This record gives sequence, C-alpha cells and structure tokens, in this order.
Amino acid sequence: MNRERQIIIAAKVLSMIFNPYYLAVLGLLVLFLFSYLSLLPTTYKLSVLLMVYIFTVLLPSVTARLYRRHQGWISIACYSLCYYVMNMVHIPRFMGSIVMAALVIQVLCALINIWWKISTHTAAIGGVAGALVAFAQIFMFNPVWWLCLVIFIAGLVGTSRMLLRQHTLEQVVVGFWLGMIVAYITIII
Repeated sequence: MNRERQIIIAAKVLSMIFNPYYLAVLGLLVLFLFSYLSLLPTTYKLSVLLMVYIFTVLLPSVTARLYRRHQGWISIACYSLCYYVMNMVHIPRFMGSIVMAALVIQVLCALINIWWKISTHTAAIGGVAGALVAFAQIFMFNPVWWLCLVIFIAGLVGTSRMLLRQHTLEQVVVGFWLGMIVAYITIII
C-alpha cells in the first residue's frame, strides 16, 4: 500500500472516530470520569450515557441512512428530544447543557451550511474545547493539559477533513471557533 493511500485511510478513520454525533456522549463521559461526578452510582452514569447515546448517536445515525437529504435536521430533532427527556427526568442542568451546546452547534452549522460550507467535525471538537474551558471555570480545575490534547486532536481532525477534500482551511477553522465559542457560552450561562 502506498503512502498516500495510507494517509487517506488514516484521515477517514479519524473522521469516523471523531464524528460530530459523539460530542454529547464524550462530554458527559469526561464529566463522569474526571469530576466529582465520578462519585455518582455507576448505574446512574451508565443510564444517562445510554440515554444520550440513543438520542444523539444511534437515532441520528439510523435515520440519516434512511433520509440522507435531511440528516442534519433529523439529528437536531433527536438532540432536542434528548434535551427534553433529560429535563423531564430531572438530570442536572450542567449535564443537559452539554446536549444543549451540541444542539446549538448543530443548528448553527445547519443554518450556515445553507449558504456556506462549514466543518461540523471541527465544530464538534471545538465544542469539546469550549466545554472543557467552561467546566474548568465552573469546577475550578486547570484544563491546560486536557486542552492541549483536545487542540492536538482538533488539528488532526481538521487536517483529515482537508485531506479528504471535504473542507477548506477556512471552513475547518471557522467550524472549530464556532463550536468552541458556542459551547463555552451555552455551558457557562
């Protein structure tokens, strides 16, 4: 296998691993592992993760395959339903804010994509960075090393999207900053 083909395969794998659908699940997982929420019962954490996974990954993935043309709007409906259910079962607001941040990022990306293409992959990883900064402020911890890791991953994801000729540098950078700013504001307020 030649080097160029290996790079393309690596870019495809990175794009699949850091799919925008996983933003909310990843955010909650990080909270459950690295904050005082690790003290919650495992069954509670797993049930919240499963509920968020079903609404934000599984349903949008299944319906996107059925309705390829409207997949962005279908996933927005699924995220909205997830946030509604989280409120109905009284999940703490700061946990729901992760789903809300992902929802707002998706809505803005869908609206922007009507006129100009923006990278939802980098918007999602930018959302992780923004959430990290917001939760560091809320829970008073130093996020520098985690932020370095997220920015490194964002660089890999953005590069993979450009190598796959899905986006330009501008679309990748604007996506990252949109996700970071929106997630930070949504979680902090």
